[in-house]
Amino acid sequence: MKPRGNLLSALLLSGLALCAHADEISICYNYGCEMHADILLRGAELSRIQMQFVWTENAAEERQAISRAIGLFQFFAGQQTPTFRDRGRNLPDEGVDGRMDCIDHAHNTSAYLHLMEERGWLRFHRVLEPVKRAPLIFNEHWSAHIAEKESGEEFVVDSWFFDNGHPAAIFTLEEWIKGAEP
Repeated sequence: MKPRGNLLSALLLSGLALCAHADEISICYNYGCEMHADILLRGAELSRIQMQFVWTENAAEERQAISRAIGLFQFFAGQQTPTFRDRGRNLPDEGVDGRMDCIDHAHNTSAYLHLMEERGWLRFHRVLEPVKRAPLIFNEHWSAHIAEKESGEEFVVDSWFFDNGHPAAIFTLEEWIKGAEP
């Protein structure tokens, strides 16, 4: 059942109440978490992220909301740090202050997912520790990691493939381990 009338009004008012509240999140960048920064997400930004989850009715819809929310988190972080310069993958931004490799992305995306979980926005998923795939010894790749609460099926939330602010790619863990890319 979709929110309507009084419920929608209550959601909007609770979003307005959030404007006075802020959350601080520690992120990292410049490959291998070389640099660290604390970003402050204010009420209006948090409300915009929370609104991604208002209409979700199942796990698949929640994964789409998670994807969009990660893009918003990155956009807001990029307004406070040089991470706005981050480009998808590694080569397009090599040497640029604010660049992020998969280790940075896995750390930051996990931090964003934990905030979503703590605020109760994730009804159908729980956050797991980051996971890595290693097709070759020198070609390992890290990603944030979630599981569906009901089925236990595991997924990765991988923002490394895209420029800053783009929604994250989400794959089943099995697909991702085999090398899935968008």
